Amino acid sequence: MDENALKLLVKLTQEGQLSSLEKQITLGGSATVQAVSSKHFGRSGDTLLHYAARLGHLEVVKYLVKRVGMDVEVYNHDYKRPLHEAASMSHQACVAFLLREGAKVDSLKKADWTPLMMACTRRNLSVIQELLCHGADPSLRNKDGWNSFHIACREGDPLVIQHLLLVAPDVWRTESKTCRTPLHTAAMHGCEEAVRILLERCDYTPDSADSCGVTPFMDAVRNGHISVARLLLEKHQVSPTAVDILGVQPVHQVAVTGQEEALWFLVRDLKVDVNQKATDIEVTALHYAAKEGHTSTIKTLLELGADLHVRDKKGRTALHMACIGQHAHAARTLLQLGLKDSEDTSGTTARQLAKKPDAVRVFECVSPDAS
Repeated sequence: MDENALKLLVKLTQEGQLSSLEKQITLGGSATVQAVSSKHFGRSGDTLLHYAARLGHLEVVKYLVKRVGMDVEVYNHDYKRPLHEAASMSHQACVAFLLREGAKVDSLKKADWTPLMMACTRRNLSVIQELLCHGADPSLRNKDGWNSFHIACREGDPLVIQHLLLVAPDVWRTESKTCRTPLHTAAMHGCEEAVRILLERCDYTPDSADSCGVTPFMDAVRNGHISVARLLLEKHQVSPTAVDILGVQPVHQVAVTGQEEALWFLVRDLKVDVNQKATDIEVTALHYAAKEGHTSTIKTLLELGADLHVRDKKGRTALHMACIGQHAHAARTLLQLGLKDSEDTSGTTARQLAKKPDAVRVFECVSPDAS
C-alpha cells in the first residue's frame, strides 16, 4: 500500500469509523489485509490495534482482531500491547474483549509496567477489577520497584486502594528500589484519604525512611501538604524533627522548596527551632532558602526568628549561599536587610562567589556601609 492509503487507515481507525475502515481494507484485497495486520506506524511503532484500543473504539478493535486477524499480543517499540493501551485509558469494554481473546493479563511493557499498573494511574475501579478477575498480580514490580499499589497510592483514589487491600491484604508490604513505601508516595502527593486508609489498615513504622533518610512526614511538608502532615502527627506519632542521612530536618527541606505555610506550621505550631542546623554541614533553613533564591521565604524565616548572621561549617552566611546560587534578587534582599559581606573560613567573600553579571551588579549598587 502507498503511504497515503496507510495514513487514511490510521485516520479512520483513530476516528472509529468502522464501516469506512472496513471498506478501504476490503477494496485492497488480501494484500491490504496482510499489510495492515503487520504494519507499525511512526516513531512509537503503534499498530491500528494500538490506536483503536487506546481510543476505546471497541467495534474497531473487534474487527481488527476477528476479521483482519491481528494478534492481541502485538507490541510497539515500547513493548506496549493493546491491553496496556486500553487499560491506561480506562476502556473497560476493550480490556474485557482483549482478555477474552487471549491477551496476557500481566504482559510487560518497557520499564516492566503491567496493564494493571497502567490502569492504576487512573481512577477507574471497574477496569482494575476486570484485570484482577482475570488473574492480574498486584504485587508485580516495575524496574523502579513500584507495584500497582504504589501507583494507586500516588493517584489517591480511596475505592481503588481499599479494593487492592481487599484482594491482596499484604500488597502494602512493599518498597521501591529506593526503599520508598506507598505511604511515602501518598504523603508526597497530598492524598489525605489514601494516607488515612494506610494508617488505619497497614502496619507502617512511624518515621520509616527511604534510602535517603526521607520520611513520609518530610515528603508531606516539603510539598506543602499540611493536612497530611497533621494526620501523620495525630495518627502515627511521627517526629517533626527527624533527620535524613545528611542530618537535614523538615524545616530545612521546607526552606528548599519554599513552602512558607509549612514553615509557619513547623515553627509556630510545632515549635521547631528555626535556627536548627543540619548536622553534617551546619546549614540552617535560611542558608537553604538563600541558595535556592527564595526571597519571600527568606523574609518569612526572618519573621519567624531566623538569625540573619548565622554561619555554616565553612563560615558562610546566607549571602554566600545566595551568591553560590547566583540569585541576585536574594542577595540584594539580604544586603538590604542588613547582612554585610564577609569572608568565610577560606577567605572568600560572597561578592567573589558572584559570577553572573546581575549578581555582581548587586554589590556595585549597594552603599559602601552595606557591603
